[in-house]
Amino acid sequence: MDQLISKIEQYKNEIQSSTINSKASLEEFRIKYLGTKGLLKSIMGEMKSVPVDQKKEAGQLLNEFKVFVESFYESATHLVEGEQLNEESQLDVSLPGHSIPIGSRHPISIVHNKIVSIFQRLGFSIAEGPEIEDDWHNFTALNLPENHPARDMQDTFYISQNPDWLLRTHTSSVQIREMEKGNLPLRIICPGRVFRNETISARAHCFFNQIEGLYIAENVSFADLKQTLYFFVKEMFGVDVKVRFRPSYFPFTEPSAEMDISCLICGGEGCSVCKRTGWVEILGCGMVHPKVLENCGIDSKKYTGFAFGMGIERITMLTYQVKDLRLFSENDQRFLKQFTQA
Repeated sequence: MDQLISKIEQYKNEIQSSTINSKASLEEFRIKYLGTKGLLKSIMGEMKSVPVDQKKEAGQLLNEFKVFVESFYESATHLVEGEQLNEESQLDVSLPGHSIPIGSRHPISIVHNKIVSIFQRLGFSIAEGPEIEDDWHNFTALNLPENHPARDMQDTFYISQNPDWLLRTHTSSVQIREMEKGNLPLRIICPGRVFRNETISARAHCFFNQIEGLYIAENVSFADLKQTLYFFVKEMFGVDVKVRFRPSYFPFTEPSAEMDISCLICGGEGCSVCKRTGWVEILGCGMVHPKVLENCGIDSKKYTGFAFGMGIERITMLTYQVKDLRLFSENDQRFLKQFTQA
């Protein structure tokens, strides 16, 4: 019994004089005293040699020693982990900080804002309307009555709850709503999303963004339309870009035209984007049809006007030389980061 007491005291002194200041020394202590072949297990095995009348006293001593060793190990563990945490949390203010990624507007928004800014300098104000429209504002008032063949060009999404409701196929519906108010003269641009039931590809999508323009006043001519669009092209693409107008057909304008610019990718030499012609169509335009004016309660003998419309994606593709329309709606960070401004 005396020998057991002597060993316990010896081990206590060793433990109290131990220096534990790292994970390695902590693990070394655990193995030496608490491991499967450690001193604690070894000294517990000596109970079998203690006389029967002294086993109770010996058991109490061994149990107290066990509690002592485990408590010491637990305290040492907290100390080592605390010191390590302090080391990791120390802040060196002289080190450079972590850079924060710079964000930017979406390329469609960048071009949208530039287009709006150009026309605002010409006195155009912004008008907006609902994306879910009725047949009158989207078709009939624009000289596309029921069964008109031009309706087949729109590939419309209709709302199943009401056959008179649809997702607008152009922002011309906003022009009708503004003309119906009768506040003349009228000079507006109508930006917004439009929807068409088309197969998604590199050149087409089921939704896209448009900006349409409208000017209604007395004595408005096609020359006014041309000068307005000449100014837009020069401001948008630069003074070296060439422009041409081609006769076209739209039910809501007469006469009607499409406007082309020299290809920005090949400089007019001819490439796959411009189909080897050197020209790219960017918008449709024309003088507002007298019937459209009458549908909106405007005297077509007193007032005339012009209208134009363009897809923002088309302008953006030309501006940044992007060849796949789908990139604008896929939210691919690798693509969008190219437009981050430093």
